[in-house]
Amino acid sequence: MNISPEEWQLRFDLAAAYRLVALHGWSDLVFTHITARIPGREHHFLINPYGLLFEEVTASSLIKVDEHCNKLQDSPYPVNPAGFVIHSAIHEVREDANCVLHTHTRAGVAVSAQAQGLLPISQQSTFVLASLGYHNYEGVAFRSEEKPRLQADLGNYSFLCLRNHGLLTVGATIADAFLAMYIFESACQIQIAAQAGGSALLSVDPAIIAGTAEAMRVQTGGLGGGFVWPSLLRKLQRTDSNYRS
Repeated sequence: MNISPEEWQLRFDLAAAYRLVALHGWSDLVFTHITARIPGREHHFLINPYGLLFEEVTASSLIKVDEHCNKLQDSPYPVNPAGFVIHSAIHEVREDANCVLHTHTRAGVAVSAQAQGLLPISQQSTFVLASLGYHNYEGVAFRSEEKPRLQADLGNYSFLCLRNHGLLTVGATIADAFLAMYIFESACQIQIAAQAGGSALLSVDPAIIAGTAEAMRVQTGGLGGGFVWPSLLRKLQRTDSNYRS
């Protein structure tokens, strides 16, 4: 493949994200996706080969596709059109969303099925609630007519709760989208655990939620996901370094 240095770096980071999702137990066999926009005027993206486990994805196995999910390189694996409907819908209208990360975790789906959605009961939830949208379930997402509703429900948010389905985050970088999902998933796990305790739950003051964007900026030194990404890559280098192949 004739690949620019910029695209190779994107491939390294995206393959790392797939391995990290697997490492954290967020994968659903082969049935979710992380996409990344390739820099340039063309609307080209990277997505996983459909059929590989996340722990098997490598930088070179990632498939380049156009905005219509047409493969732009040879690969023995297909691309999942149903998965790409969600991702392409968001990439179409959010120039800032260079990475879209979607999961079907048990905690995420459980919270997505609750009428009240994510509750303001943890520090983690406050970061999500400051930028959270909801999208109603319309069945397996392979119909393009769902795209406008997905786009409207996400709006300018960074987090989207797909009702009865799962979680989705977007980020300017792969690191940003990953950190957002880490926080989202943590908030959902905490909520399910707190509800299982059987006691009344305490809610966070709404005024605190309004200030979480600044709190996140301070906590990460203004780097967002870039603050934790190097440490995550070091962990992979120690335990799962062949993602770069």
